[in-house]
Amino acid sequence: MKRRLLFFAAAFVVLFLYASGQFAWLIWTYASQYDDGPADVALVLGAAADGVAPSPVFEERLRHAVDLYLRNRVGRLVLTGGRGAGEALAESEVGRDWAVARGVPPDAILIETQSRTTKENLMFAKALLEESGVGKILVVSDPLHMQRAMWMARTLKLNAAPSPTQTSRYESLATKVPMLFREVWFSFNWFLRQQ
Repeated sequence: MKRRLLFFAAAFVVLFLYASGQFAWLIWTYASQYDDGPADVALVLGAAADGVAPSPVFEERLRHAVDLYLRNRVGRLVLTGGRGAGEALAESEVGRDWAVARGVPPDAILIETQSRTTKENLMFAKALLEESGVGKILVVSDPLHMQRAMWMARTLKLNAAPSPTQTSRYESLATKVPMLFREVWFSFNWFLRQQ
């Protein structure tokens, strides 16, 4: 009996490591997928805000989306992200102010202020997109976040393409590896919930 339990435990560990390795490979290789448009909108996935300023991660996502808009690769921006504990503004409101200060007209920006997760970013944005009759969207986030975001976008039947930031807080191996492990964990959990 003890030997059988050890066998099953070892088999589980091997299977878990294999699945984690597969997820890591998919996430790592997908990070280089890039679409520069044209598209109707750039949908920016939320990240933290520091008061009235975007966090460094969120700022790089916004910078990429604003660049797409100013180069006429997208017609509008959709910014996502709700309000953190104790915050006066939602992430998307902070993002809107940042984008407007860099030349994007306020009427070219749609925001949703309720989401707290990647899945909610996409779900709440979908309602805005449907109301506006939007076709193709470019999903903007960090490269290692893109695979999971695109899996979710496809599940929601969004006409989406990946447009990861070209600059990122996750550039060194010391920052990429923890982000990769985090994405493997969240991707694994998301995948299990779909079954």
